[in-house]
Amino acid sequence: MASLIEPKVLKGFRDFLPSAEIARRNLTEQIEASFRSFGFVPIDTPALEYADILLGKGGGETEKQIYRFRDNGGRDVALRFDLTVPFARFVALHQGEITFPFKRYHIAKVWRGENTQRGRYREFTQCDFDIIGSDSAASDFEILLMIRSTLLGLGMDVRIRINHRGLFNRFLSHIGAGEKSVEVLRAVDKLARAGEEETGKNLAGLAGDSCAQKILDFIGAGGGNAGKTFEETLDRITALSGGPSPESERLGMLRRFMFDAGVEDSFSLDPSITRGLDYYTGVVFETFLTELPGIGSICSGGRYDDLAGLYSKNRISGVGSSIGLDRMLAAMESLGRGPAAASYAAVAIACVKQEHSGFYQALAAKFRQAGIPCEVFPEDAGGNLVKQFVIAEKKGLRRIIIPGENHPDDPLTLRDLKIRQNREGLSFSQALEACRAAHG
Repeated sequence: MASLIEPKVLKGFRDFLPSAEIARRNLTEQIEASFRSFGFVPIDTPALEYADILLGKGGGETEKQIYRFRDNGGRDVALRFDLTVPFARFVALHQGEITFPFKRYHIAKVWRGENTQRGRYREFTQCDFDIIGSDSAASDFEILLMIRSTLLGLGMDVRIRINHRGLFNRFLSHIGAGEKSVEVLRAVDKLARAGEEETGKNLAGLAGDSCAQKILDFIGAGGGNAGKTFEETLDRITALSGGPSPESERLGMLRRFMFDAGVEDSFSLDPSITRGLDYYTGVVFETFLTELPGIGSICSGGRYDDLAGLYSKNRISGVGSSIGLDRMLAAMESLGRGPAAASYAAVAIACVKQEHSGFYQALAAKFRQAGIPCEVFPEDAGGNLVKQFVIAEKKGLRRIIIPGENHPDDPLTLRDLKIRQNREGLSFSQALEACRAAHG
């Protein structure tokens, strides 16, 4: 007899049992409903792309984390590490078939070979949403508003921190560190993990002691825990970057939109927010839970005016964001607000006699046609209904229909598994009404 293969899962990858997967699907459906309410439409792209497509502008840490290999045809391919770069390729390829501005969302798995930690895995699900074909501040604001609306709809109190990569680059040029902008941005992006002292050392190594202190002054202009107002911070970083500019005006316009929409309290201006990926060029943002800041940003993104230009001669501006589904689930569970993970079925039909299974399915179909999800138990468990009750409870069911023993048209019994009580002698209509009232 051949030896058995040990069943095991790669580090950073996971199986999902029904209870966990139902919770994930329920959360995804809530997020998707929010996206659709703003008029965004779904797309999909392949998990596997040519490596040069994905690495065209990823750079830095991305290239170290990407799953890349030669396929059987000798092609250099890689698994997508996010959904934004494939979207840029998608737009370049299909720009003659879509209407701009194009509002899309894409909920799918991505892969990164990075260190695992709480709420962070090597295979995980992103929920992306973008507006492409518009470079207006109104598009930036709609993405910010959709972040706020979606997360508040999930019962989460959030703080969205924004900045402008272009203004930061203007500041770096103003102090003579423009040539080191990419390295400086990456160093600042790691501020929360590395701390101010280590970040200062890294910046000094990149741009010298004098510039490093100026950069620390810039990224600290928001006041940290002291919490300067949006307006005070904007005035400060505008002055540090050499005076008013299109970038500072964009931030000022967004602030006006926030007041006009009555959502100003959800946003703050944080000059330390830079985002590590190279393709961001304008407004950037990260979202934190006020009740659980330690879990990090659960939704981030920004404007990428030049990304689609990697694959097309046409310059197409875009702005978008991404919710990390797995990190969001971890946060909700920590706060005791995880999405419901009950069985998809609202009621089950017990199997009294297997020879009546056809009738049981017909009965279940009547419940389904009436809008009540219903499953049929296929085995009578040796005539022991208690075993079927136990199975139903393990599945998360609250109610089970017990058909008549002698004939399918006999009166039905409805058992409430939670309170261990039966309602006997019910017609189908009565049983349906009781299930409908409970199903809500």
